[in-house]
Amino acid sequence: MTTANLPGALQGTRVIELADRTGQWCGKLMADFGATVVKVEPPTGVEERRVGPFYNDVEDINRSLYFWHYNTSKQSVTLDLEQEAGRELFKRLVADADVLLETTAPGTMERLGLSYDVLHALNPRLVMCSLTSFGQTGPWRNYLATDMTHLAGGGQMSACGYDTIEDDPQLQPMAPGGGNGWHMGSHYAYIAILAALFHQQATDEGQYLDVSAHEAAALTTEMHVPMWIYAGQVPTRQTGRHAGARPTPSTQLPTVDGRYVNGGAGQLQPNRWKPFVQWMDEKGMADDLTDPKYLDAAVFQENQARIAQQVRDFVATLTAEEAMKGAQEIAGMPWGAIRAPDDLLDDEHFRERGFFPEVEHPELGKSFTYPGANAIYPRSPWRIYRRAPLLGEDNATVLGAVGVDAAALERLRAQGVVA
Repeated sequence: MTTANLPGALQGTRVIELADRTGQWCGKLMADFGATVVKVEPPTGVEERRVGPFYNDVEDINRSLYFWHYNTSKQSVTLDLEQEAGRELFKRLVADADVLLETTAPGTMERLGLSYDVLHALNPRLVMCSLTSFGQTGPWRNYLATDMTHLAGGGQMSACGYDTIEDDPQLQPMAPGGGNGWHMGSHYAYIAILAALFHQQATDEGQYLDVSAHEAAALTTEMHVPMWIYAGQVPTRQTGRHAGARPTPSTQLPTVDGRYVNGGAGQLQPNRWKPFVQWMDEKGMADDLTDPKYLDAAVFQENQARIAQQVRDFVATLTAEEAMKGAQEIAGMPWGAIRAPDDLLDDEHFRERGFFPEVEHPELGKSFTYPGANAIYPRSPWRIYRRAPLLGEDNATVLGAVGVDAAALERLRAQGVVA
């Protein structure tokens, strides 16, 4: 049996997603593992459909590359939850669901008459996860936030950027890219949902999950919080490397092809030193480093600045790939070429492992390359089951399953309840 014939780990799990960019990644994680994820959108579509870039630069709610990435394997249903008919249909969907993932502002579901108490009465097995910026309680519960807000308030931004130098406005904190604040919230929501599903399976009981993206960010700051709690130390920013309480040597080394490799002489322990120096010597750049005296830790430490410069000069004669592979294969050092995102598609390692799958977009008559799974799952495979849904693409199928026939669907469309 091939993995194509095996069910995903979450196959049979039914999820209703009422989520914006705060939680769309969580929904994707479940959908690509086989859960049936029904994304409920307003008739005009979620705002994420309007985020560029767009395929062929044609602005269209069904051509957002941003939306494509975060919504693979999902179904799309449109419902106007401000109308009673829309809310009643939403209740029908939830009545047969295992999970409801929602990211509305605190109090919104209560205002709509869709609180956990109401939905739990319809479906006692329901796991309802509310992923919001600051949670359902606390003095900040109604504060607004962006991805940058979470990275600032959670502690990541203070540790990212250039070396801290007093009174230099150019060296301000920097935010990691790629929506990391929202990703953190989605990951913790995903973990919470999986734990609740185990409980549901064992007890046939649902529960309400209150997930705060702010708290998720605070939990994802390396050792910074424990360093302060236990040692009273505050890590400072260090250009191109981990923040820390003490300065560390720079590890980004320029290469002859105008790129960089992440390495440095600080990784030259004795068992790596001899093969690395032999490699330098073969290139005529070792000078006196072949002298056994440098195997003495005290001598090495005393000459570390000069050694680091010689390594830097040596690496400057190599391409980034040569430096990475040489350090890895000759000296067993964990060096890596610093790559731009567009470099990754040509990565030989990714290609051999099949990391980038092709996903068909039948409405466009072609397939597109997508990022793949975080691991290879031989018995419970991850896969992109289909491309992100067109707006309302699954109205007839999903709503038909809860008693809405074609004539009723047309009436709902005329009333603006569905698109």
